[in-house]
Order: sequence, then structure tokens, then C-alpha cells
Amino acid sequence: MSRRIKRMNPKPRERDERKEARPFKARSAKKAGPRPGAKPGGKPPRFAAEPVERRAPKAELKRSELKRSELERPAPEKPVEALLPTKVQTVKVTADENNMRVDRFLEARFPGLSFSHIQRVVRKGELRVDGKRVDSKDRLEEGQSVRIPPLKLDTPKAASPLSEAAQKTLATLKEMTLYEDDDVLVLNKPFGLAVQGGSGTTRHIDQMLEVMRDSKGQKPRLVHRIDKDTSGCLLIAKTRFAASHLTGAFRSRSARKTYWALVPGLPKPKQGRISTFLAKEESEDDTIMRIAQHGDEGASHAVTYYAVVETAGNKLTWVSLKPVTGRTHQLRAHMEHIGHPIVGDPKYFNIENWKLPGGLQNRLHLLARRIVIPHPRGGVIDATAPLPQHMQQSWNLLGLDASRFDPIENAPEE
Repeated sequence: MSRRIKRMNPKPRERDERKEARPFKARSAKKAGPRPGAKPGGKPPRFAAEPVERRAPKAELKRSELKRSELERPAPEKPVEALLPTKVQTVKVTADENNMRVDRFLEARFPGLSFSHIQRVVRKGELRVDGKRVDSKDRLEEGQSVRIPPLKLDTPKAASPLSEAAQKTLATLKEMTLYEDDDVLVLNKPFGLAVQGGSGTTRHIDQMLEVMRDSKGQKPRLVHRIDKDTSGCLLIAKTRFAASHLTGAFRSRSARKTYWALVPGLPKPKQGRISTFLAKEESEDDTIMRIAQHGDEGASHAVTYYAVVETAGNKLTWVSLKPVTGRTHQLRAHMEHIGHPIVGDPKYFNIENWKLPGGLQNRLHLLARRIVIPHPRGGVIDATAPLPQHMQQSWNLLGLDASRFDPIENAPEE
């Protein structure tokens, strides 16, 4: 498990819309020396002889790894609108407020403003953007003029100490933390814990983040999501500034995510690209993603790169997966599509008469292993999650070495 910030140059994207599961040659980050006992002139080893530096044990982050100017944050300016507005005001949307929702904009400018009051002034058209009526969910752009009517601020509530239950929740979040600074939090989400609430779900990450609300009542925000039964890296924005930049990085595909999975059989070719359309299929009992055709209702294009890392007697294979897009259940549906569903997947594993080897737990063997994304204030966030307990047990039983070089790390972009 590791965490660090470093400088890195973005790689140019390569457009490749060729046929599905097209083989490619993964580029090694470092040339390895000859394998012991290898013949002169033979092929180079598939994996590096030593674990790469990012696989080293977790170390404390050093501030010297970034330039001082990149870490120093300017003191926040006090908005003139912080006083009780008794008459109509017109304000400009700042760069930090770009792409912010209208209701979040009011909430940020006037921390004591109630949710119901925000909805009321927007619904009645008392708030205007460039002279036009807007909806609470509409997004603002830098430089726009916002007409703000007289507002009634609620009396701020005095901060109260955390309850015993809230303190335990906070401690649990700290135990999950892979990386944290003033803007960003990366959690190692455990198996079985949902990211957001749903039918019958009472405990989830979004609800747990309530204990981290700041003095203005703002809580950290989810930047992306992973499935309930998927373990590993989950990115959280602690400020609106960070949320805007990080979600923008996901939209522009500047974020790089690497997953590890255990699948039956041996995928062929050993390295390839899966490109399909996926559409949601709902039934009374379940919701899954099915392979669809271009033009089908609700169909979205999905691209995944995969590579075989190591095999266990050709019965089970450790694969590394790199999603280019971020569709629901994308990796699970794609691996099932090529005939190698992920071990322990209750939705997509449908191989008849296949038996789970003794000693392996019937849990989803999918880990969000690593996330690399530009930091909102400069540099790069690079966080790595360890194998969860059930996957570590399987790796030990199968004799797989988690310190091996990940061949998909430098896979080409779409």
C-alpha cells in the first residue's frame, strides 16, 4: 500500500476504434535484466525482476515532493455577500465557482441559508442568471452575472461535539485512508460496503462522510463510484474547488485507473482491447448491463484494456484491467462477454458446472488497485490499495505474487 504525489507529464492520447479485443503490446516502464538461467538472445522477461518503486511499503508523504508554491494555498477571500443581504445584489461567478450548481453556489456564498429558502427563491424566479430564470440544478459559468434577491439567513447552529457513534465512524474512515490533504481524500473501500445509499442500504460511504462536515456545514463529495462488492481506491473531494477539478479530470479522461481481478481459464489473446456498447437491463429481481448494439436505446460505448499477469495452472488467471470509459459494471460485463467472468461475481458469473477451488471464498475478486489523477493544485495523486483479505487468501493459495510488474500500467489510451 502506498501513497504519494509526484510530477508527471500527461501522455498523448491515441485514438483506436479498431475491432474488439485487438491485441496490443504493453510498454514497459523499465527494461528488466535477463532472467536467471535464460539463454543469450532469448526473449526478455515478462515482468520486472524487482517490484517497481510504487509497490514499496507505504511511507509518509513529504512536502518537499512538490514545489512550495504548489502547496501553499492563498488565504480565502471574505465575500462581501457574507453580510445579511437586505437588497438586490448582482455578483459575478468566479473561476472557482465555474460549473457549480445554482443551489450549491448560493449555499457556498451564504452558509446560513436554508435549503428550503434556496429552492423557493429559485423556483419563484427571484434569482436570475444573465437576466434569465434558472433551475436549482443548472450549472454556472465563470463570468456570468447572478441577480440575488434579499435573503433571510438562518441563525448558525453552534458546533456540537461528535457523538460516540460519529467518533467511531470517523475512526473507521481514518483507517481506510490511503491519502489525504486539504482538498483530497482517497479511501480503501472494503468489500461489501456501498458507496451510496439504495433500497435497504443504511450504511454507506456517502452517509459516513457526514461526520466530516466542516465549519460551514459542507461535507466531502464523491468524485466517482465503485460497486459495493468491489474493493479498493475511492476518490473523495473535500472542497468544492477540488470536486470541480477532479470531476473535470474524469470527464476528460485524465484519470487513470487500474483494477486487478481473478478469472477462470486463460484469456486469449493475453493482452487485448474490449470495445462494446452496454445498456441497462432491468427485471423484477435484478439489474444488469447487457451487450448492446450502436443505436440501441440507452446504449453507451465502453472500452476496456486487459492483460494477463499470471496464471495458476491454466485454471485461474490474474488479470489487470484498465477501463477507458466508466460505465456501470463495465469490467464485470466485459470479462463475462469474452468468456472469463470474474470469480465470485453473483451477477455475471454463469459458467455451468464450474466449481470454486477449495480454500477460495465466493466473493467478488475485483480490486480497484490504483488511481492516478492530476491534483487540483498541481502535481499528481498516485494511490495504491492492497489486496482485500479474501483476495490475498486466494493469491496465497494459488501461489500468485502481488509484487510482480503490472503489464497494463502503460497501456495505450483510447
